[in-house]
Amino acid sequence: MQRAAAPSPVYSAHASPTPEPPERGRLWRVLGWVSIAMSVVLVATSLTAYGFWRRLDSQIDRENVDGRLGDDRPEKLNNSLNILLMGSDSRQGENARYGVEAGQRSDTTVLLHISPGGESAIGISFPRDSMVQMPSCEKRNGAVVPARFGMINAAFSNGGPACTWKTIESLTKIHIDHYVEVDFAGFKRVVDALDGVEICVPHRIDDPKAELRLRAGRQTVRGEQALGYVRTRSLGDGSDLGRIRRQQTFMASVVKKATDKGMLADPGRAYATLSAVAKSIKVDDRLTLPVMQKIAGSLREISAGKVRFVTVPVQAFPQDPNRVQFDRALAEPLFEAVREDNKLPEPTPPPVPAQNQNKLPPVPPREVRVGVFNGTGTPGLAQRTADQLTERGFTVVKVGTSKKRYGRTQILYGVGAERQAARLAIALPGHPPRPWKSAKPGYVYLVIGKDGAVLRGRTATVPKVAGEIRADRDICAGA
Repeated sequence: MQRAAAPSPVYSAHASPTPEPPERGRLWRVLGWVSIAMSVVLVATSLTAYGFWRRLDSQIDRENVDGRLGDDRPEKLNNSLNILLMGSDSRQGENARYGVEAGQRSDTTVLLHISPGGESAIGISFPRDSMVQMPSCEKRNGAVVPARFGMINAAFSNGGPACTWKTIESLTKIHIDHYVEVDFAGFKRVVDALDGVEICVPHRIDDPKAELRLRAGRQTVRGEQALGYVRTRSLGDGSDLGRIRRQQTFMASVVKKATDKGMLADPGRAYATLSAVAKSIKVDDRLTLPVMQKIAGSLREISAGKVRFVTVPVQAFPQDPNRVQFDRALAEPLFEAVREDNKLPEPTPPPVPAQNQNKLPPVPPREVRVGVFNGTGTPGLAQRTADQLTERGFTVVKVGTSKKRYGRTQILYGVGAERQAARLAIALPGHPPRPWKSAKPGYVYLVIGKDGAVLRGRTATVPKVAGEIRADRDICAGA
């Protein structure tokens, strides 16, 4: 029998930090199970029949966590979707065969961010060895665990998925919409339902402890072999960051397989995969059947090339060389980009009519007096767009919300403001300006509709992060 794993350390201002003993007995240091949770939304695009969805929905375990998230939560700023994916290391029930571990932690934590309209997705991994401030949390039995400083994966044992959810929100200021928890008992079922997952091994592996024998190079693993691959200690340097990178590579391979056209074209195969996923996950009770169908619909056109994986930038934790802490200078731009993600697919700018080509040139941005109005109902959208225009030199005179909802963004102008409107249209391509008789003379009005207001030359929604992995990459690249 394996010994119980040492609890994650908790630090206080009155005690010297004590390093956590190495977890030599832990088998699941390199699990890729969160990739299974991702496939629940990425494969689902081929299943539109309501009866299929009903059968799948009945297989999913749900939990209400609303009352344990507290009132001090980040505001939801846009129409993007943030799903917290957690891999639990529980040894209860079906998981008992994988050894004995005291307590329950989130051995894997990934924030899946889906941009508005399902244009792209990014999975952000949080290293389990990160030392963070965790808020107070309420357990399922009503007991309250006070706020504390410790390893981020301890939040799960403090108060289950709700506490991890609350912790990630407090650290990133990103509003999380749903959570998906996966234990590893269903890992083999889902890998088998996918008909195996492709991996690439840099050298031959013969690991009796993990019951794993693999040749070097590209190959497809199934069932026990896949399980052994994510358990083996014969790859990498044994660090948590190395584990995450291998995990991300595995997730990328699952996404690539799940979005494969052959799978999406075979409803029976896709249903078998989703059924295996449904039996292996636990979610919040707000992730209902209609919500899942909506997510599936928004991701209908997504491809592996639009899915990438990054790790929160970290640096050494001064008190303990075996731990890390967030590198705030690098992490905050990543968190901010996710919070502020208003980007929708850019519309193709219409051709400029010939009669307009000889008109007077547009004026400088500072001479454009513009009012920005939110016509979508998304909180804060007008102010964020106004701030971006101000940064580019435009003179924003008013920010407000339209009572009417608009499907398309419009640039309207009053008498004498045609050149000013033309200058704004250069910054916002695809929205030809037009006069408005009710407009104030000399003023321009930007009314933001559901198709968004993406400024020309704006940087990518989420910045590139060193070491990021795209789901369409060659599985053997860098192996």
